Formats: sequence, C-alpha cells, structure tokens
Amino acid sequence: MTRHYSNWRKSSHSDPNGHCVEVARASDGTIGVQDSKNPGPHLELTPNEWRALLSRLRTRH
Repeated sequence: MTRHYSNWRKSSHSDPNGHCVEVARASDGTIGVQDSKNPGPHLELTPNEWRALLSRLRTRH
C-alpha cells in the first residue's frame, strides 16, 4: 500500500546546509522518515515503533 505523507518536518538537529532527516505522518498514523537529499519515505514506523525509537534516542544523550 502506498501511503500519502503530509507536513514533512525537518529535524531540529539538521545541518545548516539543509541536509536533514524529515518526518511526516500518514492518515493511518504511520510515521515516514526520509533524507531531504533523497525524498520519499525510506523508513515507515507504526506509532508504537516511533515512540520506542524516540525513547531510545533520548536515553542515549
């Protein structure tokens, strides 16, 4: 199934040169992650997977 993602947002940790990670949500709640240099979701996560990923990343700082 092809999902439509809207309102892509750039990471607050992006490089000033504009190369960054972007995330967006599909209508079914799936989170898409893409590289701004190569658009198109390359990683799709359920909301639970997204929360787990963010939790893990936050505990590593």
